[in-house]
Amino acid sequence: MARKPALSVDKLKDLGTAKLAQLVLDEAERNAGFRRQVKAALAGKSGPEAVAKLIDRRLSGLERAKSFVDWDKARAFRDDLRNLIDTITAELGPGAPALAIDRLLRFIATHERVFERVDDSSGSIQDVYYLAIAATGDLSKKLTGPEADLLPEKVMAMLGESSHGYLLDITEAIAPHLPKDTLIRWDADLAEAIEERHAKETDQASDRWFYSMISQWAEMRQTIASARGDVDLLIEFEAKKRPHMQDTLGIAERLLDAGRVAEALDWVRKPGQRTIDGYDNEITPTRVSLEAKILEALDDKPAAAALQWRCFEATLSVDILREYLKGLPDFEDLEAEDRAHKLALKHGNPETALQFFIDWPRQDLAAELIVIHRHRWDGRDWHILPKVARLLEHEYPSAATIIYRALLDDILDRALSKAYSHGAKYLKQLDLLARDADKSLPSRMADHATYLAGLKKAHPRKTGFWGRVG
Repeated sequence: MARKPALSVDKLKDLGTAKLAQLVLDEAERNAGFRRQVKAALAGKSGPEAVAKLIDRRLSGLERAKSFVDWDKARAFRDDLRNLIDTITAELGPGAPALAIDRLLRFIATHERVFERVDDSSGSIQDVYYLAIAATGDLSKKLTGPEADLLPEKVMAMLGESSHGYLLDITEAIAPHLPKDTLIRWDADLAEAIEERHAKETDQASDRWFYSMISQWAEMRQTIASARGDVDLLIEFEAKKRPHMQDTLGIAERLLDAGRVAEALDWVRKPGQRTIDGYDNEITPTRVSLEAKILEALDDKPAAAALQWRCFEATLSVDILREYLKGLPDFEDLEAEDRAHKLALKHGNPETALQFFIDWPRQDLAAELIVIHRHRWDGRDWHILPKVARLLEHEYPSAATIIYRALLDDILDRALSKAYSHGAKYLKQLDLLARDADKSLPSRMADHATYLAGLKKAHPRKTGFWGRVG
């Protein structure tokens, strides 16, 4: 079968301007979004002001629109918004970044009106707004000093009272690219606004609930302090939060980077942190990794190693074990690795241990663990176990057989008709593995023929499954 010719700029140029122009015109007549892109490109021939004028007309229409977008038109609506962002960034951004940012901010400011008009349960419309925010951050790098100095005022004018949260996202996108003096002035303006709003909200004699911008503005001040590299101001903001809301690890990392190691240790050990990954705060791998780095910076490597090992015992974290072994003297790491493997084989949670051996990787020990706990595996773990079985089936057929049987038994025991096609595949793999697996199956485990006979006896009426097996 002949391959289709690949498209490239050079090959398209060979078609000639007349042929290309006709192709563009034909597509523009069929595709409204493409037609708008072509019009913007043609307007660009007259300069950025002409493109801006064209974009402004589309933004005005978006701002005025009130009709609800039906579900069957939501995708086209999303594509139209995406096309508008592409036009701003591609046609206006390169030559006039300040004009492009003005239009992006104007677009982002439409979010509350747009979300009232369309069901965005999939989040696809919101993704377009995040795309606009990211584009604003990228274009802010290209602003001149005077243009960048005006950006905070533009942001606050467009989004200063937005309750959706995009104001903070915009701040995070542009703050790293603004002059330090601009950031200082923006922070002072926010501090003044917070003080005024506090007084206003305190004086409100109303029992009705109202949205307060104070917390959002305060987070913006933290973002600005981070962009300025002002660690002390960051700590001041963080200390005002409730203990369970404090980003103790983030502050500890900033202090470590600043060489303020003793303070970093205090912050990383602060109580009241939220639990992460289901582990106790004290032995969360992320926290332990950071505390170990801090202890090493304090030249207390024994304490760092003890902490890492305690964390590994509880979590079997691959990353923590690697960090622990890396800090050991030569040749001691091999003995410690062997000790870690023995500990994992005896761990109280075989599922966690299996994931550890797969990630390390030690497929032989993964297979050994599966055999040791052959009655433990739950076919409901369908998002993990099939991958494990496929990984082991060539070198360790008995372990793969145990997993495939667990998966198949679960499907048939629960009569999961939608999964019968998967069950048939598992049985096929068991057929293929039978000759080698039967030789090494643990005692008291039935061979393949006996297992298959048991399936037929236990599930004779599941014709939907057996029909797929044939």
